[in-house]
Amino acid sequence: MQKILVTGGAGFIGSHIVDLLTENDFEVIVVDNLSSGKKTNLSGKAKHYLLDITSPEMKDVIAKEKPAYICHHAAQISVSYSVRQPRADAKSNILGILNILESASENGVEGIIFASSGGAVYGEPKQFPITEKFNLCPSSPYGIAKMASEYYLQFFKEYHNLNYISLRYGNVYGPRQDPFGEAGVIAIFINEMLKGDTPTINGDGEYIRDYIYVEDVANACLLSIKNMLKLSRLAEQEKGIHFTSFNLGTGQATSVNQLFCYLKKIINFDREASYGPSRPGDLRKNILNNQLAKKHLAWHPKYTIQEGLKKTVDWFKSMKNI
Repeated sequence: MQKILVTGGAGFIGSHIVDLLTENDFEVIVVDNLSSGKKTNLSGKAKHYLLDITSPEMKDVIAKEKPAYICHHAAQISVSYSVRQPRADAKSNILGILNILESASENGVEGIIFASSGGAVYGEPKQFPITEKFNLCPSSPYGIAKMASEYYLQFFKEYHNLNYISLRYGNVYGPRQDPFGEAGVIAIFINEMLKGDTPTINGDGEYIRDYIYVEDVANACLLSIKNMLKLSRLAEQEKGIHFTSFNLGTGQATSVNQLFCYLKKIINFDREASYGPSRPGDLRKNILNNQLAKKHLAWHPKYTIQEGLKKTVDWFKSMKNI
């Protein structure tokens, strides 16, 4: 049974990855400090270490468990927080991955699957949809940290032969997303609307995003593990980094105003949203081309935005104490 370590495995995305991996007969180790992850998200089929990824003990865990692969999803996830607190963002999102990469390279780990950002690393390009060949041009400390992490992954591949796949996520949503944080507009809206409260849309509501359902993201991580070695050989043969970095999105543009309209219909909400100031660091538009992931990972999104929203609303309805 192959062993996989998932950092952030009690979090929103990480917990779905853990569930899928255990369903597919992997032995899963979770590292999570529960600063944003939840005990209720932890799988009873996985071993859990209560630990911060920046701590010296992180190296001890990797040395002890010797996983074949590491799915790295522990992170500071708020763009606006990174704008206010760039040093804190860098501590988690840059020093954290360096801690993991150093130990992984010393303990025979075959590869890293890294949760990057299909929005933040590209900045504000003039053409859409965005392909992996676009220049990386982040406009926030969060995006800068993701970009730096991808360069560190390239470095450790070149100098330590540590394989990797970087998954550049669109805006991920679905069950277990925190409705009380600064990130995750869908979870925030659903929670407020189910309570009968009026959601506030930041800015004019015409901020465009590529929303991807969390189960589709988890499936991409599973496929990355299965295809890692094949793609590593292909990258070496073709001298191309684009066999190691993949956009994960639907290719469909959805504005915040459209999101609200979809949710109004699903929830039968009878009021209009209010509008507030825009948030610093937010991109105006982001749409991802996913053809590379379709070709090389045999991945495709299974859920439309309407299907994913319906499943997410149903989950929130089932959670009585949120």
